[in-house]
This record gives sequence, structure tokens and C-alpha cells, in this order.
Amino acid sequence: MTSAAGRWQRLAQRLPRDKADTLLLLGAAVMVLAPHFAHLPLWTSAAVCATLLWRTAITWLGKRMPPLWLLLPLSMLAMAGVYHSFHTLLGRDAGVAMLALLLAFKLLEMHARRDLFVVIFLSLFLLLTTFFYSQTMLTALSMLATLAVLLTAQLTFQYSGAVPPLTRRLRTAGHIMLLAAPLALLLFVAFPRIQGPLWGLPGDARAGRSGMSDSMAPGNVSSLAMSDEVAFRVRFLDPRPDQQQLYWRGIVLGDYDGRTWTRVPRRRGTRHDVQVQARGPAVRHQITLEPTGKRWLFALELTEPDLDLPGYLAASSGQAEYFATTPINERLRYDAVAHLDYRIEANAPPPDLARWLALPAGFNPRTLALAATLRQPQPADSVRAVLALFRNEKFFYTLQPPLLGRDAVDRFLFDTRSGFCEHYAGAFVVLMRAMQVPARVVTGYQGGEYNPVDGYVTVRQSDAHAWAEVWLDGQGWRRVDPTAAVAPERIAHNLARALPQNTLFGLGPLLALQNDPTSWLARLRFTMAAMNNAWNQWVLDYNPDRQRSFLEELSAALFQWRSMAGLALATALALLLRQRGLRRREDPLERLYQAFSRQQARHGYARRPDEGPMAYAARLRAMPASKEKHAAMDEFLTMVGALRYGRASPATQAASLQTLHTLLPKCR
Repeated sequence: MTSAAGRWQRLAQRLPRDKADTLLLLGAAVMVLAPHFAHLPLWTSAAVCATLLWRTAITWLGKRMPPLWLLLPLSMLAMAGVYHSFHTLLGRDAGVAMLALLLAFKLLEMHARRDLFVVIFLSLFLLLTTFFYSQTMLTALSMLATLAVLLTAQLTFQYSGAVPPLTRRLRTAGHIMLLAAPLALLLFVAFPRIQGPLWGLPGDARAGRSGMSDSMAPGNVSSLAMSDEVAFRVRFLDPRPDQQQLYWRGIVLGDYDGRTWTRVPRRRGTRHDVQVQARGPAVRHQITLEPTGKRWLFALELTEPDLDLPGYLAASSGQAEYFATTPINERLRYDAVAHLDYRIEANAPPPDLARWLALPAGFNPRTLALAATLRQPQPADSVRAVLALFRNEKFFYTLQPPLLGRDAVDRFLFDTRSGFCEHYAGAFVVLMRAMQVPARVVTGYQGGEYNPVDGYVTVRQSDAHAWAEVWLDGQGWRRVDPTAAVAPERIAHNLARALPQNTLFGLGPLLALQNDPTSWLARLRFTMAAMNNAWNQWVLDYNPDRQRSFLEELSAALFQWRSMAGLALATALALLLRQRGLRRREDPLERLYQAFSRQQARHGYARRPDEGPMAYAARLRAMPASKEKHAAMDEFLTMVGALRYGRASPATQAASLQTLHTLLPKCR
């Protein structure tokens, strides 16, 4: 930035001041507008760029501004275009588009000093809207840099005389921001907050979010696996389970129409709770769920049902699903307690199991025939027979399976034999039901990436997974993951390990370097992820509950008398030392007196701590030295005593200090 500022300064020196100032303002406007080009309509971005180039040409060539009769129709046409694109002038996207166009047109209508500040303030407001689309730490840092340039442009127009160099103006803007930082921090910590995210967004801000759905068809989960978006982060309060035990339960699917799996609707008169028998130690963990716009919650399988959701009401279903009663439109943190060894509905009555046996008539005849040949007397043996089929036959795990027709399971099992986790889970459940074994599909996430920097496990949309559950007599619902039989690397490690190299678009070596925890690339990625997570936890998620808890802890610490006394003593001591240091640094008389004392100390006559100038002079008279030096020392110390303890005018003080400067070399 310094070299860029230097080049700009050399260019500005060759331009008239009004041109240089206007070009700086245009540069600041470009920095404000550039982040919005990614989400503005193409015609809006093109219109803004054309207007900025028009204004730059006017400034560079010294042409006149366009007349109002031309600007007004153009502005009205632009507003009509916004309405045509968004069918409204309200909301996030339409509002930002209007602000971007207004800023561009206002740059063509700067005639007075007041117009310059209107452009600055409009730019500041538009800069703030960047948080509507991205709230990452990198976005915040780039906004601070843009703010510094905007303040520099504003400072430039304040100078009535000579303008300092650009680097000095940038430093001044930085000093202003540093001076404002304590107040901004105080307001952030203490200003009362309302329930909701840091930036309350209109409804259209939540459109287009990816995530789990309450239905599953071939291709649904594999499309999620292409997304690197974070689904949630987990902090374990107990020892972290092994990677292959990290099943994050979400939605249970039981209705099947031959192609799509959906949730089983709740019937009247059926139980809404679920019988869970927890076995083994508890695993406490805290989940930070990203906003989804949906109600589903995810937790380690199998989590106790009494979840406490700040700002939401939690509910559960008879299939051990957990959800909020309203859509989750902000980042949500909740605690959960799971048991890796469990039993669900071990004593379920036959009427409750009948719905988990249903298959649509007239679909997948070859699969039904295969089930008849694989069926064993015991359901557990039937499960092992199907898993052996997947393990021993040539089935392939891929993100790009071929399209399936009407009899999707038949095509998958007998023809293509290539699929993702939803293909294997769906086919497994169909085979189990055909063998009269109650079975269902469970969707959620599997695995996650452990970050050694902050200790969090990050679960991404690429970890989306589907598995099966079968009901066994005396054991209840048991998890069976057919994907583990085909691609065990997917469960033990991650998706990248399970896919063939040609599926990774030739990026195998780079992904291998990234997945190696000891590589520099992985360490850099972990550090950046930890910083981003800390930003999310302490800045974006600083909600009323966290603010209340923080202020209560702060108040308790401040009002303890020991803390208060220690703080007061430390503050007083720091102020005393600072004041003494400032006085010594700033008092020219003290500096001269110290220099004189050091001179005499070299001759064995160091000044004592309790010795004043006159007493010091009396003791120095015994020093073997020439008459001229004794006279100079007496005059020096007499003058020091007069200046320190007497009252002299500023002019007299200045003259005396000059005399002391002259006498000091004679006292060596």
C-alpha cells in the first residue's frame, strides 16, 4: 500500500489539486462498490462501471458535468430497471442496487462542497451494506481498509491550503480510526442488544441456502457433497470419539414412492416420544449450527432429547429426530449429551413397525427377486448377506453416478452399480423391507474435520451422508451403513479418500497435501479456520444472552474489593510512573541537570538522591579542578536552583536554558 500511495503521490503532484482530489474520491467509491458487483444484476454493475468511467473521463479531460435534464431521465430509467429486476424497491438486494446506482449518479452531480460530503456519507452507508452478504473476518478487514481510504478522501477536502502527502493523510486517517476504536469496542460490548443476528436481514437474505432436505432422491446428497460450506462446528467437552463413530443424526425417511424417500407423516393416536435406552458413557458436546432457514437440528447419534435452544423451543419426534419449532435463521449454539451405545424402541409393538415395511407396488421386480434369494432365517443374517453383496461384488462409490430410470433400485443394483451414499442406503432399505425386516433411511452428516488449533470439529455440507436403520428383535433400531462396505475410507477418513482420483478433476496431489495434517497447507488452513471460528463465536454470535453473561462476570470481578483495590493501586502506580517519565522526557531543565550529574559522576562526585542543587554545589567545591570549571559549575547549579524553585517568566526561562547549554561543556 505504501508503494501504491507513493505512485499516487507522484501522479497527484503532476495534476491540479481538484483533479487529484476527485480521482482519490473516485478510487474510494470503486473500493466501496467492487464487493457488490458479485451479487448485483449484470446490467446494474455495467451501468455503475460506465458511470464511474464517465466521471473519470470528465475529471481527467476537464470536461463539464452532464446537465440535470440528462441525469434525471437516466436516474429514473435506472430505478425502473431495479423494479423490473426485483419486482420491488424494498428489501436487501433491491435496496443495495438502488444505493449503488445513486452513488454512481451522485458522482456526476457534484457541484458544491456539500455534494462531496453527501458522496462520502452515501459511500459509508453503502460500505456498511457489505455485511448483508458476507460477515467474515476477511470482509471486515477489507472494509477497514476501504474506510481508511474514504476518511483520507474526506480529510483531503478539509484542507484550505497546501495538502500534505498522501501517506501522511493515510496515517492521519488511521490515527482517527485508532482513536475511535475504544469507543467502538465499548459500544459493541455494552450497548443493549436485541435478539437476533448481528445484522438483521430481510427475508430475501436467507434465500438459496444449501442443506439437508426432508426428502431424498438419487443425486440429492451427492449434490451437497460438492459444497464446502460449513454446516456446523462441534466442541467436545468429553474425549472426542473416533472418526467412524461421528454420525450426526438428522432426518428419518420412511415413505418410498419408487424414486423419492420422504418422512413418514405422524398419525393420530401414535406416540410422539421415543423409547431410548442409553448404554455406556455420555459424550457431552456443544454444536454451533449455521443458519439454514429450516427447523432441523443435528447432533451426535444418539443424543438425549432434552435439548436447550437459546431463543428457540426444541421438539423431538418418535424417530429420535430433533428440530426447532421455528426456522433457524441465525447461528445457533446448543449443548447436547450423546451415548454411542444405545437402543431405540427395543420393545416396539408390531403395529408401529408395519409402516417401516411398506414398498410401492409394481417397482423394482429384479430387486424383489434378489431379496428372495438373499433372505436368511434370522434378520441379522439377512443384513450381513446384503452387506456381503455390496462388499464382494463390483460396486463403485462416485459423485457422478449415471441417471436411473423408473425402476431406480433395479438399475443401480444390476446395471450401473455406481452411486453415492443415498443410492446404497436406499437400495439397502428396499432389500430389507422386501425380506420383511423393518428398515428406514436416516440422513445427516458423517465425520468432520478436527482442527488442532482450536479443538473444534468442522462438519461441512460435503460430509452429508445417508445410512440405514433396521429393527432387530430385542435390539431395537440398529444403524447399518452400507457405504462402509463399499467405501470404508469414506467413514474412516473423509470423502476425498474414498473417491477415485479422476473424480477429483486432476486435483489429487493438491488435495493430498491439504488433507495431510502435518503439511504447511493444512496448518495454514487450520489457522485460518480457527480465526474465522473465533470471529463467529465472539463477534457475530455476541447475542443478548452472551452479552448478559459477559457483563455479569465483568461486574462480579470489578466489584470484588480485592480486584478493585489492586486495580486502583496498579492504575495509580502506572499513572505516577507515566507522569514522572513524561516530565523527565519533556522537561529540558531536567535533561540538562541529568547530563551535568553524569559528567561529575565520572569524576567520582555522583549526585545523591537527597541532594539539592545548592548542597551539590557545596560538595563539588572540594573537587580538584580549575577555577574556570568551578566558576562554571557554581553558575550552572545556582541557575538550576533558581529555575526549579523560583518564578521566572517564559522569556527568562528560555534565556537561562540557553545559558545552561553554554555552561554544560565547560563543566566537564
